[in-house]
Amino acid sequence: MSTALPTVLSDFIPMPRALTNSRVRDAVLVLGGALFTALAAQVVVHLGFTPVPLTGQTFAVLSVGSALGARRAMASQFVYWLLGAVGLPFYASASGGWEKATGATAGYFVGFVVAAGIVGWFADNRQDRNFMMSMSAMTLSMVVVYFFGAAWLAHSLNVPVATGSTNAISLGVTPFLVGDIIKMVLAGLVGPIGWAMYYLKPR
Repeated sequence: MSTALPTVLSDFIPMPRALTNSRVRDAVLVLGGALFTALAAQVVVHLGFTPVPLTGQTFAVLSVGSALGARRAMASQFVYWLLGAVGLPFYASASGGWEKATGATAGYFVGFVVAAGIVGWFADNRQDRNFMMSMSAMTLSMVVVYFFGAAWLAHSLNVPVATGSTNAISLGVTPFLVGDIIKMVLAGLVGPIGWAMYYLKPR
């Protein structure tokens, strides 16, 4: 007798019997997504000329979106921001606190929530099965992260968004393009590879 296919990859992660309740399972997955993002944030390179560090966060955000679906992915990124805001060392270089949560990089945190939701929406609608559709989601999501990140950075530092020798684009977007393209490609493979492994699993 055939069973319905899971909606997103996380729906077939095996869990102990005590976690089979849907709300408990959702809470565990949301917290897991937040912790994964916090771990990826510790892969960090400070560039010196900008308050925005190069981290593994964007890979985590996009991957979590692909694996969890929109609702849980957005919740996981909000929980990530919230836990860092209350002082847990979840941000880059094991930092945290309200000042960091609302500082120059706060726009990126907002972008993470929205971006995770976009990738998750694609996954919810089964548009994460092939690499090209997956990359469409990743590209749109990164544009959103940059939009929120650069807009808040300009406000926080009192610099123009795109004009002048020092602007939010040169501080918060351009230095990260190559690294983020690599992270997008890696995250874009999560869905296609995960589903390929699912379909190859003996039934």
